[in-house]
Amino acid sequence: MKVLLINGSPRQKGNTNIALSEIAQQLKKQGVESEIMWIGNKAVRGCIACNKCRENGDCRCVFGDQDITNEVIAKMDECDAVIIGSPVYYGQPSGQLLCLQQRMLYAGGANFQGKPAAAVTICRRGGATAAFQTLQMPFQMCNMPLIGSQYWNIAYGREEGQASQDIEGMQTMRTLANNMAWTLKKMHGFETTDAPELESWTPMHFIR
Repeated sequence: MKVLLINGSPRQKGNTNIALSEIAQQLKKQGVESEIMWIGNKAVRGCIACNKCRENGDCRCVFGDQDITNEVIAKMDECDAVIIGSPVYYGQPSGQLLCLQQRMLYAGGANFQGKPAAAVTICRRGGATAAFQTLQMPFQMCNMPLIGSQYWNIAYGREEGQASQDIEGMQTMRTLANNMAWTLKKMHGFETTDAPELESWTPMHFIR
């Protein structure tokens, strides 16, 4: 079992990567392999509704040689689930990640259908839930089971590294990983518990 984690931040080692790394470490503890794939800091082309991918029938975008889209689609041949992560800009996910998500699901939908999915968003203060909802909605249209956590899959931090100080946010990432691992084991016929194990809740607020 393998989960593809997509880092949609222009900053490769920023707070989005911290959240995804927390998930990856917990998946490993649960016996599930993962890979973090950074989409880079260059533009990702938006879909122009040319429909050539459907006409060609090859699960590839015709503009795939210009960015990472077809590489992501191909990765799903060997992956059983996907989690995408993004910083929050003006209450929205990164533009590059939105372009990638729309094109990879439209052109390569056959590689994603039926596979569990989740979204993760990181913000300084507000907008995380709006961005989170935006990223989850396309998965729902592609027959992909959504994986949740003990809270919405969000964490807080502005400067690089600050997300690691969000104790509850990091626990939310670990719980998401546990839920993902449990779901995959159930889907693949592994013997497991009737419900994922939960850590003792570690609530945190930011009033100082």
